[in-house]
Amino acid sequence: MKFIVKHEIEGRLRIHIIQGKMSYQEADTLLYYLESLKNVKKAKVYEQTADAVIVYQGEREEIIASLQSFRYDCAVVPANVLENSGRALNAEFKEKLISKVIMRLCRKLFLPYPLRAFYIAVKSIRFLGKGLHCLLKGKFEVPILDAAAIGVSIFRGDFNTAGSIMFLLGIGEILEEWTHKKSVGDLARSMSLNVEKVWLKQNGQEILKEVSQVHPGDQVIVRTGNVIPFDGTVATGEAMVNQASLTGEALPVKKETDGYVYAGTVVEEGELTILVKKISGSTRFEKIIAMIEESEKLKSAVESKAEHLADRLVPYTFLGTVFAWILTRNITRALSVLMVDFSCALKLAMPITVLSAIREASSRRITVKGGKYLEALAAATTIVFDKTGTLTKAQPTVKEVISFCDSTASEMLRIAACLEEHFPHSMAKAVVRAAKEQNLEHEEMHSKVDYIVAHGIASYIANQRVVIGSHHFVFEDEKCTIRKEYERQFEQLPNEYSHLYLAIEQELAAVICIEDPVREEAAEIIRQLKREGFEKVVMMTGDSMRAAAAIASKIGVNEYYAEVLPEDKANFIQKEKQAGHVVVMVGDGINDSPALSAAHVGIAISDGAAIAREIADITISADNLQELIALRRLSKAMLRRIAWNYRIILGVNGVLILLGISGIIPPTTSAFLHNASTLGIGLKSMNNLLIEEA
Repeated sequence: MKFIVKHEIEGRLRIHIIQGKMSYQEADTLLYYLESLKNVKKAKVYEQTADAVIVYQGEREEIIASLQSFRYDCAVVPANVLENSGRALNAEFKEKLISKVIMRLCRKLFLPYPLRAFYIAVKSIRFLGKGLHCLLKGKFEVPILDAAAIGVSIFRGDFNTAGSIMFLLGIGEILEEWTHKKSVGDLARSMSLNVEKVWLKQNGQEILKEVSQVHPGDQVIVRTGNVIPFDGTVATGEAMVNQASLTGEALPVKKETDGYVYAGTVVEEGELTILVKKISGSTRFEKIIAMIEESEKLKSAVESKAEHLADRLVPYTFLGTVFAWILTRNITRALSVLMVDFSCALKLAMPITVLSAIREASSRRITVKGGKYLEALAAATTIVFDKTGTLTKAQPTVKEVISFCDSTASEMLRIAACLEEHFPHSMAKAVVRAAKEQNLEHEEMHSKVDYIVAHGIASYIANQRVVIGSHHFVFEDEKCTIRKEYERQFEQLPNEYSHLYLAIEQELAAVICIEDPVREEAAEIIRQLKREGFEKVVMMTGDSMRAAAAIASKIGVNEYYAEVLPEDKANFIQKEKQAGHVVVMVGDGINDSPALSAAHVGIAISDGAAIAREIADITISADNLQELIALRRLSKAMLRRIAWNYRIILGVNGVLILLGISGIIPPTTSAFLHNASTLGIGLKSMNNLLIEEA
């Protein structure tokens, strides 16, 4: 790619790409490429000017070399990114706003007053029709006020005021629709599929393939806890599938042979072989948008309260108009009340504030599925953490494999990796990664693999039953034993590691020692959460009491619980809720799903199990827990802005009514100032919240 450097400071470049007009697709392709570079922290691409701004770390020469090697036709970009980037949406609404302002100026400057009055009268029919429709339905809502204000202005021959009211209402509608669609689009994109590889069934074998290599007619295997990557029919198998993200159904749906499954749903229990019908992810994106737009349950209580209050205020505005006329016997002063209503600003500002907060969270790689969860997060007093992959690093590592049989440690690791590669858990990923580093081939040598949530995995190899999992699963549930000659060795297992137990034919075969270090930021995050108002910070883990105690002492939680099952976590949260606490749960695994569902706010780690992300109300990236602090501050800032909006709306409109009744300002000025203030409050509500907090 040819380009010139327009401006630069250390760690930041602004370049101009030498080409003709840049298309939206080219801009999105370049942006995706830049953001995928490991040393690029942030990037923006401006298609209007063919410019790009790159914030980077490391060597400048590396960035320049990467830019020089870039080619649009060689870049591999997921179709979902190009189809639903939001760039075209922004351009569309910018054009709408500019066109509306220009047309308004042209009409005022070049259109004779009689023609302008006729145009305004025709245009008012839409607003008058909406008001009449509300009246016929017996509802006193905001459109009635708009229709009355416009209708009275036209009746009095004041076409300029009527035109100003309609212009400001139109601008408000565009801004509200733009903010709403952009926020919903950002949210839906962040909820879209992020599947890179799938298990493909070919010639009786399971082969791990890139998603891009899958075609309609292929058969894909999906097991417990994994996301279904494509629309298709069930070829074989039986499973309970969570479809909440598409249908809103709380309970999983049973899927069996010939049943239809959708991309983005998650297998909660069981295993399916799916005959792929569609490979595009756009249908899921559209379904998510429909779900978000239609779901009333995602609205915050303050948002719903504002909408209901707005509608309830309409009759009082009419009563105020009548009262002002009785008091002053002046129709002009009475109309000042009609020209000013509280409900318009309430209905505009509150939803925009909530959607702006969700959009701002999305810009920080945080997915929030509804305003109600931000509101609950602001009020939360208890936060519960899972340990593995949440408070500890997302990439635990195998430090040692100790054999308790005649086979070598490498052979035991090979068997463990063969079983673990099918399941989405940080410990399983550590085992597979260790086998890969040692160049151990672990082709499919087992029969069907059964995953027992929060316990382990069971299968058969050469007609021998093999299990791998926790101490409780291997020794208590499966009743496995230790050969006498290895008992002393077992007692001397290193205490500083977590242990994964592998048994063959009910006899311990190996112990895999896994280092699961605490995140560097964990202790500081716990301290900050307490400063942010959390009264109780709890850690819960299925790991041993020894490992839990060591980590709890390092990070400073109020309470910790070890060797717990999924239902134990959910039960603890229910007890906290019954005690009157608002509870947040943070987790990443399949075993965290019941607790994530039970909490007021469930927060999942982005690279955890698909079922955890599906059930969770909020998803944060795995890079840094600092996002929890940002979320808490964002949620509080959202409520503060809403409270500020209430005060300003009541104050400004109250003053305008008093000025109008007293005769200080005419109705036309009241209407203008009311609509201008409403627009100003709406624009203010679109601003980022945390920038103001800084």
